[in-house]
Amino acid sequence: MPATYDAILPAPFGKIGVRTDGERIHAIVYLPEHVEARAPADALTQRLEAQLEAYYADPDARFDLPLAPAGSDFQQRVWQAISAVPRGAVTTYGTIADAIGAMPRAVGQACGQNPFPIVIPCHRVVSARGIGGFSHHAEDGFYLDVKRWLLRHEGAMLI
Repeated sequence: MPATYDAILPAPFGKIGVRTDGERIHAIVYLPEHVEARAPADALTQRLEAQLEAYYADPDARFDLPLAPAGSDFQQRVWQAISAVPRGAVTTYGTIADAIGAMPRAVGQACGQNPFPIVIPCHRVVSARGIGGFSHHAEDGFYLDVKRWLLRHEGAMLI
């Protein structure tokens, strides 16, 4: 698994794997703590690391990174709606679905396909009945623990 990442960065909840082409970020992936870290090898991953560290220190820190184009038009609309949710707030899959004329399940699928979590804060989208899933994982465990950490860090009220 680690060989597929250009950097594996420490995070308060585990690690973050990063794929880049040196000019744009192609993927950010949550990884468990036991995965061996790999230092950034280029300026872009160093920039991401610095911005992540700033975010861990202050949830109001902003990301300003070149992201590779990704996703369908529908996914882009969902990710744009997610990006509009302010720090400390949450919204539901249904609310986003209503705003863009879609079904909540389709919004959930698009959230799970988000290649840039943290930067596009899909953790701010929850179910009408609770925390919902995260990164296509609906069962308690690592991914929902990451979602809970991110929401607590940002001061969001957990449902």
